[in-house]
Amino acid sequence: MKNSVKVQRAIANITQAQLAEKIGVSRQTINAIEAGKYVPSTVLALKIAKLFEKSVNDIFELESTD
Repeated sequence: MKNSVKVQRAIANITQAQLAEKIGVSRQTINAIEAGKYVPSTVLALKIAKLFEKSVNDIFELESTD
């Protein structure tokens, strides 16, 4: 799953640790999401989207499996 969490975080000028604290996860979780190594739960994706005032679809994109 592609995502723009790192870009959104840069726009908001917050660190991985700050984002993690705001949504109640570890910094390592944010790092893994940004690296594409972890697909967040629906609830976590919604929290991230709400924080950045974006839709989930604006931040997360399913990659084609074709």
